[in-house]
Amino acid sequence: MPVRVATVTLNPAIDQTISIPNFAVGQVNRVEWEQADPGGKGVNVAAFLADFGSPVSVTGFLGAGNTEIFRSFFAAKGIDDHFVTVPGRTRANVKILDQPNKRITDINLPGLPFSPENLASLQTVIDRLAANHDWFVLSGSTPAGTPDTVYADLVAGLRRRGKRVVLDASGPAFANGVEALPYAVKPNLEELEELTGRTLPDEAAILAAVQDLIDRGIGCIAVSLGPDGAIFAEGAERIATRPPAVVVRSTVGAGDAMVAGFVLGKLRGLDLEGCARLASAFSLGTLATVGPHLPPPESVEQSMSEIDVRVIAR
Repeated sequence: MPVRVATVTLNPAIDQTISIPNFAVGQVNRVEWEQADPGGKGVNVAAFLADFGSPVSVTGFLGAGNTEIFRSFFAAKGIDDHFVTVPGRTRANVKILDQPNKRITDINLPGLPFSPENLASLQTVIDRLAANHDWFVLSGSTPAGTPDTVYADLVAGLRRRGKRVVLDASGPAFANGVEALPYAVKPNLEELEELTGRTLPDEAAILAAVQDLIDRGIGCIAVSLGPDGAIFAEGAERIATRPPAVVVRSTVGAGDAMVAGFVLGKLRGLDLEGCARLASAFSLGTLATVGPHLPPPESVEQSMSEIDVRVIAR
């Protein structure tokens, strides 16, 4: 029986991408093209895993007023849908692409409000999924009013059941979740600085922060550094990766793709360097697309050899 992965997205969104060359604030702008994609970090992770044939389930909260875009997407991808439907409408995130100037402007609307009853319903779903899922990816922001302990509580409960938990979030909810010692975390540089409470101006400072997390009991860490690549850590190993230069169409979902590639690498039994290559190849694959889609698997696999890998410590 294949290992199953479940992703949890507390605050999903519909990503409305609008292409406006030479976008100018305060002026009339003409739209070149637009598209809408179901989004949210856990939704993206699940989509990337599904593209590689990995059995994956999704849960979290969806507003009853606009579920169809998500439900049809899950059905098309073969994703097992366990989202809890709640009153209201799922938020939209508007992304304005100005490709000539290589700029992206994000306009994020507020999400569904927190409800203790909704969270209790979600916990029931997660308990049910834990019966036949081995990995859980908890990722993204939380609805307004959600307790800062929400990720910590979920991590602790899943760890008690012997599950491997990957946490990718930010702010107080992420900090508290880290205290519960998930198996792996994937902050970007800004999130790692926020977590540690200090600036990390160079690789030595990043490695010191990573060591602190390893010493606290985190099993694996991936720090995404944008165009500078990523640093991966497990035990005494430290691996740095840097992707080749490519034409970037959108960076949306690149971090989520890194999480998906890392998890898939672990499911395949790859060592840290192999996981780092696959995670970086996944992330690279999203840069030329808009929406939660990867190039064909054979193309992603081939690009693994294009990733520059440097062993920092082993």
